[in-house]
Amino acid sequence: MNVTAQTRIKLRDLLVETAETHEQAIEAIRLALDGPLGRSLAEAVDLIAGATRQGGIAGNGTGRVVVSGVGKSGHIARKIAATLASTGTPAHFVHATDASHGDLGMVTREDVLLLLSNSGETSELGDLLTYAKRFAIPMVAVTADPESTLATMADIAVVYPKWREACPLRLAPTTSTLQQLVVGDMIAIGLMSDAKFSAGDFGLFHPGGKLGAQLMRVEAIMHSGDALPLVAHDTAMSEALIVMSQKSFGCVGVMRDGVLIGIVTDGDLRRHMSPELLKRPAADVMTPRPATMSPHALAAEALKEMNARAITSLFVTEADRPIGIVHVHDLLRKGVR
Repeated sequence: MNVTAQTRIKLRDLLVETAETHEQAIEAIRLALDGPLGRSLAEAVDLIAGATRQGGIAGNGTGRVVVSGVGKSGHIARKIAATLASTGTPAHFVHATDASHGDLGMVTREDVLLLLSNSGETSELGDLLTYAKRFAIPMVAVTADPESTLATMADIAVVYPKWREACPLRLAPTTSTLQQLVVGDMIAIGLMSDAKFSAGDFGLFHPGGKLGAQLMRVEAIMHSGDALPLVAHDTAMSEALIVMSQKSFGCVGVMRDGVLIGIVTDGDLRRHMSPELLKRPAADVMTPRPATMSPHALAAEALKEMNARAITSLFVTEADRPIGIVHVHDLLRKGVR
């Protein structure tokens, strides 16, 4: 076996060991959820919910989660703050060193501190701890050492199982930062569930990119007003065809007393083709009870409905009254998939 092949085998073994170590560390967290870890996570969710929401179990609902850490824990803390903020819990990151040079002013008495340190002995967090104690600001610690300074000073210590680092030297923060990330995600998801955070709420914080397209409401895409292809039920098909052609949706909605009762499509025209077609009223040719969509439905739901029914347009209604129409091309142009 040549040197290159041996090197590749060694590298693969290291990669497998890294993945297995991470898997084992996450499994250890899962198993620990039936004990103190699960209880402390529930307490952390309750505390944060009370401080950041009106009507919470504590506080007046005007606080934020201030997340902090140093080094690799600081990078994880920044990500957790972003996840919390994007899922409905007001949060921001404060670097522990910057806090000692003026950024403590970003922490108020209504806030909750969420502090990350694998060892729980990160000296740079000292000023944050002192400040929090002085002004009775609640603290949640995320650490692997229940006897550490951070854990003992915190109001709630979320202690994850201490696990070996995946680094060959067992020194570089790898497994520990993954565990911190998992704990942070569990807190964020717990808060989402507690607040009944919906897909629509998620869309408010993610208007751009693929996520924004998937969470866009039908009302943001639909055509309305004079663009709607609509005729009365007794309109002659000769006139209905003119409307159908002018509006360019490949269909025309049929109404009676302001209510959408049917739709005429190209398929209906083929099925009713005869010398008398143009003289017949639209109600005789239409397909009754057409598929419709609420303006508040997600755009992805509209596309799913179109695909299921093999149609290209959907009328948007409120109380059976047409207020818009959406075409499959509108959805695809917006990136809805």
